[in-house]
Amino acid sequence: DFMGFGSNGDMQYPYSLDDYVLDLKEYAYKNAIVCPDVIAHSFGGRVALKCASQNNRFFNKMVLTGCAGLKPKKTFAKTAKKTLFNILKRFVDKEKLRAFYSSDYLVLSDVMKKSFIKIVNEHLDDTLPFIENQTLLVFGKNDTQTPLYMAKRLNNGIKNSRLIIFENAGHFCFLDKPIKFNLEVKEFLLS
Repeated sequence: DFMGFGSNGDMQYPYSLDDYVLDLKEYAYKNAIVCPDVIAHSFGGRVALKCASQNNRFFNKMVLTGCAGLKPKKTFAKTAKKTLFNILKRFVDKEKLRAFYSSDYLVLSDVMKKSFIKIVNEHLDDTLPFIENQTLLVFGKNDTQTPLYMAKRLNNGIKNSRLIIFENAGHFCFLDKPIKFNLEVKEFLLS
């Protein structure tokens, strides 16, 4: 588990994406893991993207599902919400602004909230051309957290990538369609 997740406790300071990449590299070194295949979901995909863009020999093949890390599209609704929040935060108690925060953010500890802000504001769009690994992108058609436009941008940005979209599946497409997911991944990794 990454720091701040699962059975690992909170980190002592707010982590950046680079801190998570460093932890991953240290873990691989300590456990003599050399050039593994990786299957990464959402935030894990964000870490894998950053790591692979820095050293495309760190991983062999990559499977990224519901991968985060790209700059989201600006919409009028998001821009209006952000503008309203920036105005209100000057005059209204922070607790009364809870509706502006994501449910993911609200359950985090204070140090994880600071880390979350650092990480979601780092966009990896410009790193994609540096990734040379064979990459399978698996996304659910109904994913609202990492929508299909992000999957298509990943596919266009990573040279050796292939995109598979699962119908009737969301952000956790590997849970929504486990047999299909496992078959696609197995075929990709063994090819």
